[in-house]
Amino acid sequence: QVQLVESGGGLVQAGGSLRLSCAASGRTFSSYGMGWFRQAPGKEREFVAAISWSGGSISYYADSVKGRFTISRDNAKNTVYLQMNSLKPEDTAVYYCAAAPCGLASNTDKSYDYWGQGTQVTVSS
Repeated sequence: QVQLVESGGGLVQAGGSLRLSCAASGRTFSSYGMGWFRQAPGKEREFVAAISWSGGSISYYADSVKGRFTISRDNAKNTVYLQMNSLKPEDTAVYYCAAAPCGLASNTDKSYDYWGQGTQVTVSS
């Protein structure tokens, strides 16, 4: 099975930056679509960003993060990244990495079969 491990979360001042990483197991990482979701306390999980398999790389972003966040992947390292710039307090949440065996980038969690355990991002005012 696929194992996903997020890292890079932490505490940052508003306007600052963080880079999240998601390390994946398996030899077929390059064929998976990858996504980032987040969930704040008391709120439902929401889509953040997604990227298709590298052979036809296409990225999608939630309107709330467009222009500030960038998703990328390094298939040689079995790793997907989320570069987060100009962070706002409303970005505070647990961020989850997810993998879709179909290889497509999707904004719905139903498309993803594998999930990491999450990494906390806290943005202070």
